[in-house]
Amino acid sequence: MLSHCMNAVPSSWAAPAALALLGLATLLLVAVARRRRSPHLPPGPKPWPIIGNLDLIGPLPHRSIHDLSRKYGPIMLLRFGSFPVVVGSSIEMARAFLRTNDAAFATRPKMASGKYTTYNYSDMTWSPYGPYWRQARKMFLTELFSARRLESYEYIRVAELRLFLREIFDRRGKSIVLKDYLSDLSLNVISRMVLGRKYTQRLPGDENLVITPEEFRKMIDELFFLNGALNIGDSIPWLEFLDLQGYIKRMKALSKKFDRFLEHVLDEHERKRKGTENHVAKDMVDVLLQLVEDPNLEVKVERHGVKAFTQDLIAGGTESSAVTVEWAMSELMKNPEALRKATGELDEVIGKSRWVEEKDMGNLPYIDAIVKETMRLHPVAPMLTPRMAREDCKIAGYDIPKGTRALVHVGAIGRDPSLWDEPEEFRPERFLGKDIDVKGQDFELLPFGSGRRMCPGYALGYKVIRSSLANLLHGFEWNLGGSMKGPGDLDMDEIFGLSTPKKVPLEVVAEPRLSPDMYAA
Repeated sequence: MLSHCMNAVPSSWAAPAALALLGLATLLLVAVARRRRSPHLPPGPKPWPIIGNLDLIGPLPHRSIHDLSRKYGPIMLLRFGSFPVVVGSSIEMARAFLRTNDAAFATRPKMASGKYTTYNYSDMTWSPYGPYWRQARKMFLTELFSARRLESYEYIRVAELRLFLREIFDRRGKSIVLKDYLSDLSLNVISRMVLGRKYTQRLPGDENLVITPEEFRKMIDELFFLNGALNIGDSIPWLEFLDLQGYIKRMKALSKKFDRFLEHVLDEHERKRKGTENHVAKDMVDVLLQLVEDPNLEVKVERHGVKAFTQDLIAGGTESSAVTVEWAMSELMKNPEALRKATGELDEVIGKSRWVEEKDMGNLPYIDAIVKETMRLHPVAPMLTPRMAREDCKIAGYDIPKGTRALVHVGAIGRDPSLWDEPEEFRPERFLGKDIDVKGQDFELLPFGSGRRMCPGYALGYKVIRSSLANLLHGFEWNLGGSMKGPGDLDMDEIFGLSTPKKVPLEVVAEPRLSPDMYAA
C-alpha cells in the first residue's frame, strides 16, 4: 500500500510523503494504545473545566449527591475541582468499599479541616492510614473504649442522666429547647469520662478557667460544621490561599481556642500525676498520658497528638448523641401513634414506679427500633467521613485510580426504596423481629460506619442515646412548644456539616409522669 502511494506522487515528494504517512500511522497506533489503556470509569455528569461538578452541589451536599445518584446509578464518579470523587449509594457498593476493598480505602484525603483543626492530621479521624493511625486505633479500641472501661464509667452516665432529668422536671410546663439540655447531658458525660470533670458549668476555683461553658458548647458545634463543610480550597488547591468562604480563618481561630483549653487540661492532669504517688488513672486523659509513655510504642506520640486524641474523644462523644435523640423526639412528635406505642412498652416492661436503667434496654425492642429508624432517616454523618484510594482497584467492574476520593452515602442507602418499604416514612415497626444491628456488619444500616475506619466509640454513643431517649419518653408526656400548634408546624430541615443536626431546634413542653426522686442512686 505504501509503495503504491509512493508511485502516485512525484519523486521529489516521496520522502516527505513516506514520513508523513509513517507519522500518521504512529499517531493512530498510539491513540489506539492509549484508548485501550484508558480506565473504565464509573458513570457521572460531565465536569466543567476547573470547577468540575461543584456547580451541581447545593447547600445540602448529601441531598444533591443523592439526587445525582438516582440518575447515574449506585456507583458514580464526580469531579470536585481537581479531584475525582467516587460515590457508593447502595448496600452492594457500601459492602464493596467498606469490606471487600476496605484496606484499599483505609486512608483519608488531605483536607484543610484535618490540617488546621486536628494538629496537622494527628487525630483518629483525619490521620492517614499507617503505623501512627494503627497504633491510635489500638489504643482507642483496647483501652479507651473497651467493654471493661465503659462499664466502669456507668456510674457517671447514671449520675448525669439523673441530673438531666431533674433539670427537665424543674422546667415542667414551660417551653424548652431540647437540644440545649441534650448537648449538656452528652458533654457532661463525656467530659467526666475523658477529662475527669465537667466544663459546662463553673465550679469553685474556676475563676481562671480558660473557657466559659457557653464557649465550650459553641466550639463543639463549630468543629463539626467546619469538618464537614465543602471548602473550595480542598477541591481547587490553587485557590486555597484566597480562603474564599472564610473557612480556613475560622479553622485557625477555633484551633487556637481548643489548643488553649487542651493545654489547660493536660497541665491539670500532669500536676495531679506528679503530686500523687502511685497515681491511678481515673479518666481517659490519664489513660492516654500513661499509654504514650510506653517505651514499646511503634510510633512516639507527641504532646500535640495527645491533644488531638483528647479533642476527638470530646467531640465524637457529644454531637452524635444529642443530634440523634433530638431527631428521634422530633419524629415522635410528628407520629403520635409511635409515641403511644413507645410509652406503652415502657409502662408494661418498666412499670410506673421507677426510671429506665441501661440493663433494661435489651427488654425494650420498640425503643431500640425507634433509635434504629431515626438513624436510618437521619444518620449523623450521611456520607460518612471521606476516604481515599491508596492504590488502583476495581469496584463493580469499574476502575478506581489511586488517589480517588470516596464517599459512602449511608443516607441514600437508608432511603433506598429497594431496601425499605415507604422509605420516607418514620416506621419503627420495620425493625421489629429483624436482626439488623449498628455494629458495621449490616450494610443497610451504618450510622457509625464500618471497617477499619468505623467510629471506635459507637458502643458508648449507642448506650447514651438509648438510655436518654427511653427515660425522656418514660418520665414525661410531651407537647410541642413555642408557636407550634401541631405536628404540621414542625420544621424538619437540616444543617450540613460533619454531623447533620436540625436547622430549627425542637421546642417542647414536658409534663412529668415520674418524679426524679424515684431514680435509683
